[in-house]
Amino acid sequence: MRIRPATSADLPLLQDIEVAAGEPFRTVGMALVADDTPPSLHMLERYRADGLLWVTDDGSGAPVAYVIHEEVDGAGHVEQVSVHPAAAHRRLGSALIDHVGQLARDAGLPALTLTTFAEVPWNAPYYARLGFRTLGEDELTDGLREIRRAEAEHGLDAWPRVCMRREL
Repeated sequence: MRIRPATSADLPLLQDIEVAAGEPFRTVGMALVADDTPPSLHMLERYRADGLLWVTDDGSGAPVAYVIHEEVDGAGHVEQVSVHPAAAHRRLGSALIDHVGQLARDAGLPALTLTTFAEVPWNAPYYARLGFRTLGEDELTDGLREIRRAEAEHGLDAWPRVCMRREL
């Protein structure tokens, strides 16, 4: 499997990955997350055009995982990482995170940040295994506070959420 920039042709397939990756949330009582609408093609195209959308493909060119990243308050920020369940447990998510970590490092950024569910096994505990640590409220930047505010408006605070950071 290889990591490459997303193409416009990939975008509908990324929506399919997002829908499939949401299904496991149903098994932990988070149907709202499982039923959430995937990112719009317009939003995905904006990230793609800005060079902020990367995919892992299956060798035939079809994407099976993707990551969206951006810069938030002087750190690389993992906006979204999703792996199709059929391609799970192959370290694709961690490889994508490492990839955007290297991009952030190359840009002179000191860390990666993300927001995630605190108690979902494939969320905060997973990221902790990848070297992220949970940030205290006093460590949150204005940009991370804004992301959390938007997430709360979207209903994601129905379950505990945290901001995490990994030094590069």
